[in-house]
Amino acid sequence: MSYVYESYDVAVVGAGHAGCEAALACARLGLNTVMFTVSMDNIALMPCNPNIGGTSKGHLVKEIDALGGEMGKNIDKTYIQSKMLNRSKGPAVHSLRAQADKQDYSHAMRQVVENTENLTIKQAEVTKILTEGDQVTGVEIYSGGVYPCKAVVLCTGVYLNARCIYGEVSHYTGPNGLPSANYLTQSLVDLGIEMYRFKTGTPARIDKRSIDFSKMEEQFGDEEVVPFSFTNKPEDIKKDQVSCWLTYTNPKTHEIIRENIHRSPLFSGSIKGTGPRYCPSIEDKVVKFADKDRHQVFIEPEGNYTNEMYISGMSSSLPEDVQYAMYRSVPGLENAKITRNAYAIEYDCINPMQLKPTLEFKKISGLFSGGQFNGSSGYEEAAAQGLIAGINAAMKLLDKEPVILDRSEAYIGVLIDDLVTKETHEPYRMMTSRAEYRLILRQDNADLRLTKIGHRVGLIGEERYEKLLQKEQMIKEETERLEKTPLGGSKEVQEILESLGTTTLKTGITLAELIRRPELNYDMIAPLDKERVELPADVIEQVDINIKYEGYIKRQMHQVEQFKKLEGKKIPDTIDYDDIPSLRIEARQKLKQIKPISVGQASRISGVSPADISVILVYLEQQRRK
Repeated sequence: MSYVYESYDVAVVGAGHAGCEAALACARLGLNTVMFTVSMDNIALMPCNPNIGGTSKGHLVKEIDALGGEMGKNIDKTYIQSKMLNRSKGPAVHSLRAQADKQDYSHAMRQVVENTENLTIKQAEVTKILTEGDQVTGVEIYSGGVYPCKAVVLCTGVYLNARCIYGEVSHYTGPNGLPSANYLTQSLVDLGIEMYRFKTGTPARIDKRSIDFSKMEEQFGDEEVVPFSFTNKPEDIKKDQVSCWLTYTNPKTHEIIRENIHRSPLFSGSIKGTGPRYCPSIEDKVVKFADKDRHQVFIEPEGNYTNEMYISGMSSSLPEDVQYAMYRSVPGLENAKITRNAYAIEYDCINPMQLKPTLEFKKISGLFSGGQFNGSSGYEEAAAQGLIAGINAAMKLLDKEPVILDRSEAYIGVLIDDLVTKETHEPYRMMTSRAEYRLILRQDNADLRLTKIGHRVGLIGEERYEKLLQKEQMIKEETERLEKTPLGGSKEVQEILESLGTTTLKTGITLAELIRRPELNYDMIAPLDKERVELPADVIEQVDINIKYEGYIKRQMHQVEQFKKLEGKKIPDTIDYDDIPSLRIEARQKLKQIKPISVGQASRISGVSPADISVILVYLEQQRRK
């Protein structure tokens, strides 16, 4: 028997990284929001790796923060080690990564969501999405309770019909032994939604007291910490950091795996879900990279108040006895005591091509979706989608323009465009190589790119917005000053240049031209800059990068202009591709399925050729002239 309870503007299903961002966005924008979770004690749970950020993922976290999301602030509060990756390379691929105290991270996020106005949290399993026609009207929970609402954001993560497997052992549970959600999938299928079955995995956790760290290489955090949130300064979040450790597998490890590969559910066929290509299990690595005699293994603490250590690089679904033999073959782990076995997890998710770029389902008005449920992997990808899905659910109910970030504006734009436009047959992972315009989509300038959008939406307050405008002005004025400040070849100047290990002057030069020299930067030329004034570190960083990479940035901006032209050519909802006779059959089928909103998006659809795009452009021009 069903009971109707209080109604809400928005119901968010799931309280993981996507659910928290979606619910916070809706509530902060003034909508009465309820967030459902299978466990109040596991809000923003980190069931796998104990870190936030990393290559390309750090970009996503900075962008989430720039738009007004919470993940960056939360990891700044709860990190135990911070490191900037790829420092030896250019700024386009610098990526911030922080080890988290898992329990602290979850508790801190729970404190935020529980104390956010307009946001209610309810521990219950949502079993059904209620609709009238093609419009969402509410959700039903396992008890039969009905919660009417105007929009629903699905952020179910890896919980739908979840199954955890290692060896011959199979548990129908979610990660960390939490209950799986076993009814919602059928409701979605009944609504005509196409489902996929994906798989991911996690390594064992090992008791710190059983590890011999003397056989491993210690990995330290950075002395100077860079915050994830643009609202924090390094000195605000500086703290004592813990170490991680590096060791390696070896031929003995690989031999153990090969001898038992037939017992792996990945290879025996008992796992049906498709796994992530870019985050393979250790057995996958040994089979696919048979020429390698070792693989990196990072030993990472799960938090300050636990002895559990995460064995990064050795996720597995091999049987328990094989896991013991395998882990104990690794230097430093000879006496390892496993506290939690490694396992694979299968779960239901959707074909994300059913979504609009706003992350709303094409077929069902008011139904939005974010996170691993959309076929992606990773906490950061999930949070980014949750934020955009939440924002757009709010924009729809508030009758405002949706937020659609394109590929030239944000990594988030690349992520969502790839999901909704390109066929995804495995868990999607963000990588810097996926971003065509990564020189201008750096993590250091995420606020300059996106905070104005966050302010327009209503998630960025006036004070933060004004600070951004001041920062922009300082960057502009300082860059112009350096471009116009000449430097002669006096004896003093030549001596300073010699001391800096750079070529002396034969003719006059500007300070900006000096900065463009590979061996110099803004701070190094300070002795030559008599008019220099004290500026914030983040302003100096932008001035340095903008001057040093000016030529490359201009070239990429020109490419963006060309890209924008196609993105700007909108395709009307009313278009009938069957009316365009010159389109190839495959292109017509794909276009009807995906319903691209622009010629630019159409051009990225697999199976749509440049010739098809030319035909569409001609057709649109003909229609415009009618």
